[in-house]
Amino acid sequence: MSITLSEKDNGYKEGFAGFEKTAPGSNLAWLKSMRQEAITKFLELGFPTQQNEDWRFTNVAPIARSSFDILVNGHDKVSASHLTPYQFEGEDVCELVFINSRYSKELSTLSKLPEGVIVKNLAEAIDSQEDILKENLAKYAEFKDEAFTALNTAFMEDGGFIYIPKGTIVEKPIHLLFISTKGENPSITNPRNLIIVEDNCQANIIEHYVSLEDNVYLSNVVTEMVVGENSSVGHYLIELESKKAFNISTLRIQQARSSNIRSHSVLLGGSLVRNNIHPVLAGEGCNSLINGLYMSTHRQHMDNYMKVEHVSPHCDSRQLYNGVLDGRSRGVFHGRIIVHEDAQKTDAKQTNRNLLLSDHAQVDTKPQLEIYADDVKCTHGATIGQIDENALFYLRSRGISKEASRDIILNAFTNETLKSMTLDSVKNYCTDLIADWFKQRELAQKN
Repeated sequence: MSITLSEKDNGYKEGFAGFEKTAPGSNLAWLKSMRQEAITKFLELGFPTQQNEDWRFTNVAPIARSSFDILVNGHDKVSASHLTPYQFEGEDVCELVFINSRYSKELSTLSKLPEGVIVKNLAEAIDSQEDILKENLAKYAEFKDEAFTALNTAFMEDGGFIYIPKGTIVEKPIHLLFISTKGENPSITNPRNLIIVEDNCQANIIEHYVSLEDNVYLSNVVTEMVVGENSSVGHYLIELESKKAFNISTLRIQQARSSNIRSHSVLLGGSLVRNNIHPVLAGEGCNSLINGLYMSTHRQHMDNYMKVEHVSPHCDSRQLYNGVLDGRSRGVFHGRIIVHEDAQKTDAKQTNRNLLLSDHAQVDTKPQLEIYADDVKCTHGATIGQIDENALFYLRSRGISKEASRDIILNAFTNETLKSMTLDSVKNYCTDLIADWFKQRELAQKN
């Protein structure tokens, strides 16, 4: 029997009462207490409104007024052949597959990993790795002021668990593939990922969210990543949800001394998308790259909320987010850099560039600096425009057709995001996705 969640008639409260009885780890007092605290906070906060400054440009009323089922099946609708379009050519990866946020052992590929590395689904890790989870789960992604994080924490069932011990280099990328299928009614999933990378490690992790059908659902994701001293981690988020779906994703990163993280996001799907990224540079000498590309069309709404906290001195951060918007779509970039009092010698730069392909597309961009230290170097900038007619004229004057000239300019703009990706297989995959996006746009214009 499915559980239905809705703001009407205390649906979330009653749904939680039914959910927690059979939820993974329901017998663990600390986890049960955490879930109960989270649902209490969610019911207190309610869904955010545009009166909340952090949600000023995004109206989540379509989510708030909807009812969602927690699906208990869907694995029978997915076979190995369905995975092929979402895999990376020429790359030997360790792949965990989740159907409607529940782990599929049959479809997953747990290839050989270095000694001590643990890659498994969270529901299993709750039983076998309780000590690590108790120490880290929900310790970084704060839910006391974040309604969607509270909702995820209350209803989390499964997701990826990755543990990399000290001094380990993981050469193979770790791929977390989340597939949504269609139920009788709109559904909700709350994937929860916990990634622990200890000192002196290297790894690349890919989160991939896709849908097999064009249906309505809410994918509410929270990922916590802890990066130890002198470790280097590449994180890739690829979002290809149904064009009718809602996707709320939160990536919370905790960085120790001299660590390096590279966050890459490519957002193409979804009706309403909110991408939250919050690294905390807690140790001296950290480096953080927050890099992304969002491409929207029709009436898609894509909101990117970046919050970078410099806590310790001598840390560098770079934010580069590009948007391509068509149709009547809307994009949002809210970039916030916070430099704490002790974070002297901070070097932070934030850039948001947006390219409008339609007179009806709209972008709201809000770069923000909060600086409480006195010896820092911080800059931010944002641009919104259409294709440069001078550049177009220059290319056409060299005998290049108008269509080819536009393609060159558009590819140069999107490649600015892709060029910093170090995994060639993922870069090539994303290049193909972008080329297909432009191809579909051209076909739509011809029709």
